[in-house]
Amino acid sequence: MFKKTLAIGAVALFTLTSTVFAASAASDVAPGNPPRWAPGSASGAPRYNAQIDPAPAVADLAPLTEEEISALQFMREEEKLAHDVYITLYEKWDLRLFNNIARSEQQHTDAVAHLLERYDIDDPAADTGFGEFVNSDLQALYDDLIAQGSKSVEEALKVGAAIEEIDIMDLEERLADVTNAEVSRVFENLTFGSENHLRAFAMNIETQTGEAYAPQYMVQADYDEIVDADGPMGGAMGGRGAAGGRGGRGGRGF
Repeated sequence: MFKKTLAIGAVALFTLTSTVFAASAASDVAPGNPPRWAPGSASGAPRYNAQIDPAPAVADLAPLTEEEISALQFMREEEKLAHDVYITLYEKWDLRLFNNIARSEQQHTDAVAHLLERYDIDDPAADTGFGEFVNSDLQALYDDLIAQGSKSVEEALKVGAAIEEIDIMDLEERLADVTNAEVSRVFENLTFGSENHLRAFAMNIETQTGEAYAPQYMVQADYDEIVDADGPMGGAMGGRGAAGGRGGRGGRGF
């Protein structure tokens, strides 16, 4: 029988601090106002802040490049994929870790959706249902991950770690082509959140199996830099630039 007691302290630390919108700031936002993003607190942690300088009016927005539009549409669906997988695995295995991180992933995909609406870009997830994706590669990945994660608790946790590895790599790859400050800020915050999620999954895998997690997609040095970084935000405080400051990465095939 798999152990049901996970590293609750790690969950609280890594999943809740990784939430891109701080719950304490929610009361500062008037109903109907879109959320805004701040790059970080004094400690280096990304945070939601209702008091940052106002974003440019829609009429003053500079057009996004084709690379930025493509990146937003892709990340909208990839963050939705993470949410939908975690909800499915939570219902399958009743592990609170999946439910906690799914809530964070919902905020991630909503943040990207807000930028799509703000810049008047077609939202690929607007008319798709739960577990459905316009991008055929993401649809195939979702189906594969659900099949793998349904085998056992251990495999489900490995699926979670794999998703966060993929998310970090994709965000860093796309950040290299982003010049728009709003898009960069959101992608950087998503990266920090995914690094927290990866650490939480890795710690719980070790709790379940007694063995250290081995990265499935990232090269070992990149993974080690994230998990060994000093402080709860890891990579945000470890001196690494968000836009691909680490060494070479392993390929995924899409």
